[in-house]
Amino acid sequence: MEKERARLTYAFDAYCGWCYGFGPALRRFAADNAARVDIRVLSGGLFLGDRAAPLAAHPYIPAANERIAQLTGAVFGDAYRELLADGSAVMDSAGPAVGLVALRRQAPERQVEFAGAVQQAFYRDGRDLSAPETYRTLAERLGLDPDAVTAALADPAVREEAAREMRETRRLGVQGYPTLLLHTPAGGVRRLGGPVASSDDLTAALEQHLAAGTA
Repeated sequence: MEKERARLTYAFDAYCGWCYGFGPALRRFAADNAARVDIRVLSGGLFLGDRAAPLAAHPYIPAANERIAQLTGAVFGDAYRELLADGSAVMDSAGPAVGLVALRRQAPERQVEFAGAVQQAFYRDGRDLSAPETYRTLAERLGLDPDAVTAALADPAVREEAAREMRETRRLGVQGYPTLLLHTPAGGVRRLGGPVASSDDLTAALEQHLAAGTA
């Protein structure tokens, strides 16, 4: 009888620099454990409402980026650095939350990859994550149907799904990003690692829970 796969939820925000730094470790962890884990990606809604503001309204970002680069090895692209220096681009988490759902509809098994691609579009390429053209370009790069992605972006059901996922992160008690949660047989959740955890750290934490029967 095949052993039940462990269920995990990755709560992130496309405009979260720490999530960008954590992304490579998460993707390697997902690949290393592909035979035994299912990972669902939820957008968190870090910059919504009054917090959806131009980059210049968040003066802590440059220093945070330096810290992220130092601790995770993340590389911030020149196009993004130019965007940050200009300061007028608005970060609104609703845009990439909808974009991720639109991409995922064609290949839900690749959602960890898609979350990383969305972040790279911003932090490497300086793209507007609220612009439909960004997701059309991503779809082409990822081997998806760009027309279907563009249509999904305008679908009210896709927008509602994104909003529902942001509510789900709050229901799970997520208070910071990135957060990787393991769902236990008893119905609770356990956090695996933190923003500077390596893929090996995450695998070791998973092994510990498997051995203890909590996964």
